[in-house]
Order: sequence, then structure tokens, then C-alpha cells
Amino acid sequence: MTDPFDHRPHVKGRRLNILPDNPDSAEEQAAVGVGRFPKWLHRKMPSQTTLWSTKEVMRNKRLATVCEEAKCPNLIECWSQGTATFLAMGHACTRNCGFCDIDFSATPQPLEVDEPQRVAESVKELGLKHVVITMVARDDLADGGASHLVEIMKAIRQQTPHVTIELLTSDFAGNLNAVDLVLQEQPHIFNHNIETVRSLTPRVRHKATYDRTLAILQHARKNEKALIKSGIMVGLGETQEEVHGTLGDLHRAGCHIVTIGHYLQSSQRKLRVKNFVTPEQFQAYADYGHSLGIPFVYSGPFVRSSYNAASVFDKLAIK
Repeated sequence: MTDPFDHRPHVKGRRLNILPDNPDSAEEQAAVGVGRFPKWLHRKMPSQTTLWSTKEVMRNKRLATVCEEAKCPNLIECWSQGTATFLAMGHACTRNCGFCDIDFSATPQPLEVDEPQRVAESVKELGLKHVVITMVARDDLADGGASHLVEIMKAIRQQTPHVTIELLTSDFAGNLNAVDLVLQEQPHIFNHNIETVRSLTPRVRHKATYDRTLAILQHARKNEKALIKSGIMVGLGETQEEVHGTLGDLHRAGCHIVTIGHYLQSSQRKLRVKNFVTPEQFQAYADYGHSLGIPFVYSGPFVRSSYNAASVFDKLAIK
């Protein structure tokens, strides 16, 4: 496993792979120095109170996290707060999306039958009240890994029955029976990301399609016990009108929660950032989503699908 502290895209001086292809606005030209982010993508390092204890739990339980594998810029902040997003079913994904740095393998390792128990033990040790379980795509499995997610949820509830559970799933290759299987276990939040606007989907995602994602979300919405969530990345060259269109599509699909965050290139092999999106534009996107009737839109440069997931769930539950 890679060392999580080698990949921090928000650190000053990060060079080359974070620059937009064509910084054409005056604001971008002023903000982009040689190899530097604009000022709104810099922030202070958080307190590292529980950073190492979180890392120790993950290592002792031999668990993968999307924080590490996808080189999330929020890793130090979240781990310092004693929380992490579990990555189920191994370190290798059967898809090779243009934005994601998780390792690709057409033939990943078999599922580990004790992984559900190890996840459950980690949830208990970390004292989590809200847990986010995401997964690599496992197109090599008949149900895409749905039954394994069910076992993880069951194990968590056996050890910590009052924990709320959020799933961030693949599209299960369009298998709605697999979607139903995980929904029958009643996660509190079912999350499946649309990732980008329709026009960029073929370049950004591998195998997944825009319409399939909408179909998955619409189908999941029929389950009245789960909140439905999806997320978009910006900074890949999409237009404001396209983002508005995607927000409209997610609203019609029945999403209760939409996250909007800034795409940051995790390695030289991945898609380049096309443009920097300002905090003001993120707020404008949130306002537009709210105007459509989406109950909760969490929008900002460092927002990710599972970022502050517990507080998002709490705020929506209060409404």
C-alpha cells in the first residue's frame, strides 16, 4: 500500500500536474504561479491529534481506504479527526477511470471472507457514529460485490448497532438486483456518483455511463428508507450550463444529497485539470441546486463524496 502522506495535492509548491491546460481568465492567470494552486486551494494543516492512531487501526486490520488509494487531499484532516472511508474488496479496481488513481486490474484478488469482520472491528475501535463504506468496481463478480457489502453491513451492526451506515457503490454494471440486495440491508445513505457532466463522461469514466448512473439512482429512490446521494467533480472543462443540467438530472432522479468538489489530478497518468473553479462559483452551484429543490447540496473546492459525511447526514436528518 502507498504511504498516504506522500500525496497531498493542497501542499504549497506541488508542481506540474495541478496546472490547468489553459488558464485563460484574468483571475486564473493571476492565481496560477509556476507549479502552484490558486489561493483558495491552499489551507492550513490541521491538528494531528489522532492521525497516527487512525493509521494504526487501518494497518492492524489490514484494511484499504479510499483516502489513501485515491490520494484524497482531505486525508490528514479526516484521519486527524479519527475517521476514514473504508475501501471494500481490495486495492485493485476492474475499471480504469481517467480521474481515479486506484490501481487497475482485470483480474483482482479474490474477496477476503474476514474483511467484513475486520471493518466492523475498526468501526468499533475508532468509535465512529457514522461510517462510509465505498468499494472498488468488481466486474469480475456475478453480483459486482453486492453480497459482500451486505456482509460488511451485517458485521458492523452486530458490533455497533447504533452506527449509521453510508454506502458509496459502483453501478454494479447496471444490475438492479444487486442494487436491491444492498438496499434490503437498509443503509441510511445510498451513494452512487455521477462524477461529471454528460459530455465528459466517456473521457472521465471507464465503462460507466451517465444514463446508467441516473437509472441506478432512480431505482434506489424507490426505497423510501434510504437517503439518495450523488456527486460531481468540476474543473474538467465542463460549462456552467452543463453543471446546471446535471444538477437538474440528479434532482429528477430523486437525490436528497449532492456533493460538488474540485477535481485535482492525482498523478501524471490521469486527466489534467482544465480550469480552476472559484469558491464563489461553488456557492452559485449550491444555490442553483437548492433552487431546484435538492434538499442538501454540499459544494466547495475540497468537498468529496464522504467528506464530513457524518455532519451532512446529521444536518439533513434534522430538516
